[in-house]
Amino acid sequence: MKILLVEDEPKLAAFVKKGFENEGYEIDLAYDGQMGRAFFQRQPYDLAVLDVNLPYINGFELCRIIRAEQPQLPVLLLTALDSLDDKVTGFEAGADDYLAKPFAFKELLLRARALTKRAAATESGRQVLRMADLELNLDSKIVTRAGQRIDLTTREYALLEHLLLNRGKIISRVDIAERVWELDFDTSTNVIDVYVSYLRKKLDRDFTPKLIHTVVGMGYVMREG
Repeated sequence: MKILLVEDEPKLAAFVKKGFENEGYEIDLAYDGQMGRAFFQRQPYDLAVLDVNLPYINGFELCRIIRAEQPQLPVLLLTALDSLDDKVTGFEAGADDYLAKPFAFKELLLRARALTKRAAATESGRQVLRMADLELNLDSKIVTRAGQRIDLTTREYALLEHLLLNRGKIISRVDIAERVWELDFDTSTNVIDVYVSYLRKKLDRDFTPKLIHTVVGMGYVMREG
């Protein structure tokens, strides 16, 4: 479980980060909204925890950016602002939950668990993933493009599913290794590039638009064109 924490108060950020890590979560910590956006656009997360009063890009605006690019990602706002108007603004920005400072870490943990559990249940209820004329049925494990069935190996299917679930986001080779292969990434191997090449031959070679794109030095992204 990987969490993006964007909090500009160093002591609070360290406290929250340590608390989540003690519970077995992996945390990426950003100290301003601009840095938080860069983290989010570089790799996938299971939950975003955002302070509202952030430098450069505030939490409300960052929440809107996240919601526009990855609607299924749960977002929890942290703030000292506790008026009804502030909460309305947060929820209108797309936040799933709102926790006022000061707070006990246990309450934050419980809310985080509830949000990720709800997101997992929602994701599992999505039977078909689509992009352009590509469809992946999560129940039957059947993949089609332009109505034509595409036969994939188990590993190719898992890789495609991960890319589709994170469409529009740059996915690093390290993330693919951890999420699809479930192993520590060996920088000396090109196995991930090989499997991406296999997918391209089956999904993109004879179809348009091309859906699987390389971002040099960063990884891969699935997008239309």
